[in-house]
Amino acid sequence: MKTLLIASSLLLAGSLSLATFNSAQAKAPAAAPIVPVVGSFAVDAGHSSVLFKIKHKNTAYSYGRFNEISGTVDFNEADPAKSSVTVKIPTGSVDTNSKKRDEHLLGPDFLDAKQFPELKFTSTEVSKLGDTWRAKGSLDFHGTRKSITIDFEKTGESEGRGGSKVLGFHSQFTIDRTDWGITYGPGALGNDIDVTVSLEVAGQ
Repeated sequence: MKTLLIASSLLLAGSLSLATFNSAQAKAPAAAPIVPVVGSFAVDAGHSSVLFKIKHKNTAYSYGRFNEISGTVDFNEADPAKSSVTVKIPTGSVDTNSKKRDEHLLGPDFLDAKQFPELKFTSTEVSKLGDTWRAKGSLDFHGTRKSITIDFEKTGESEGRGGSKVLGFHSQFTIDRTDWGITYGPGALGNDIDVTVSLEVAGQ
C-alpha cells in the first residue's frame, strides 16, 4: 500500500511538472520574423578600411592602406539582383607609414596620382549563394578599366543615429597589378596585390 501511494505521488508530480512546462511554452512569445534589409546606404569613411599588401623580393609582405573612401550601396536582401555597389578611393590617400615610399607610389612608376586621381569599382551584377554575396563589375585603376568579381559577406547590422539602419560588409580579393599597367620593379615586387575592404554603411 505504501509503495502504491509513493508511485501515485510521483505520477502526480510528473503530471504537474509537465502541465507547468506546457503552460510556459504556450505563454512564450513567438520569435520575431527576420525582415530582409532593403535600402540605399552611404559608405561611412570613418568606420571603413581599405588595406593592401604586396610581397617585396619574394620575402616579406609590405602593407599599406588608403585613408579616404566614399561610395554607395543599394542593398536588397530580399532580391539580391536588385543590389548594387559603387566605391571610390582617392589614390592620393595612400599610406604605407613611409613618406619616401608614399611619394614614390604616388608618382608615375605606380599610382600616378596626378594623372589618375581615383580608383573606382562599379558593380554590374550582384548575386548571393548561401551566406556569400558576389559583385561582378569594373575596376577603374591607373587609367585602365577591367572586369573583376568580388566575393563579400554581410558582417552585421545595427541601428545608427536617428534610427537609421547601419550595415557592415567585408571582402578579401587579389588583383594582378600588371593587368592595370603597373609593371615597375619586376622581381623586386610581386605582381599580386591582396586587398581587404571593410565597409560600414549607413542608411540615407
